[in-house]
Amino acid sequence: MNIARIQREFAEAQSTFAVLELRPTTDGNVYARTALQTSNGVYVLSVRFPDSYPNEMPRVTVDTPAITTSPHRYQGGHICYLHPSMWNPGVHNLTFVIARAAKWLNKYEVWRTRGTWPGAEIKH
Repeated sequence: MNIARIQREFAEAQSTFAVLELRPTTDGNVYARTALQTSNGVYVLSVRFPDSYPNEMPRVTVDTPAITTSPHRYQGGHICYLHPSMWNPGVHNLTFVIARAAKWLNKYEVWRTRGTWPGAEIKH
């Protein structure tokens, strides 16, 4: 895990997202927490960086409110904000991840209202 890169990305993301924290993990690494406002409320998310970051994309989970059922989530509960084959460590960063998570939340709210997930989909 490239902690220096994460710290740089965190500093950059703070200029875009009002509520963003970088927290230590018990194993000496870090993760990010953010709160995002939608038309239906506030969601708190955690962004967990894999040991191979930035070569592997972070995992994003919705901490509150609890989402027990929805499409476009993995078995571990983290959301599918981007197909893993599309992750590009030279282009994508924490700001991108949080922005895509915000887009996922908006689609989730549409799905809850209409029963269909809006937009394109890549099966995996």
